Amino acid sequence: MGGHIRVGLEDNNYYARGKLAKNEELVARAVRIIRELGAEPATPAEAREMVGLAAVAKPARFAHA
Repeated sequence: MGGHIRVGLEDNNYYARGKLAKNEELVARAVRIIRELGAEPATPAEAREMVGLAAVAKPARFAHA
């Protein structure tokens, strides 16, 4: 009952009738709908925490010294 959604090409291949979807379009649509409903989408870190996944470590090339 948490109101969670899943977005991706695994679930839907079309953005509209006759138009193949791009993952970015599906995510942008989901974010727009969530915000129109008065909520804010979770960040990737928040989503990982909600489902009990470990935090993702930054690759060494991006880590600040």
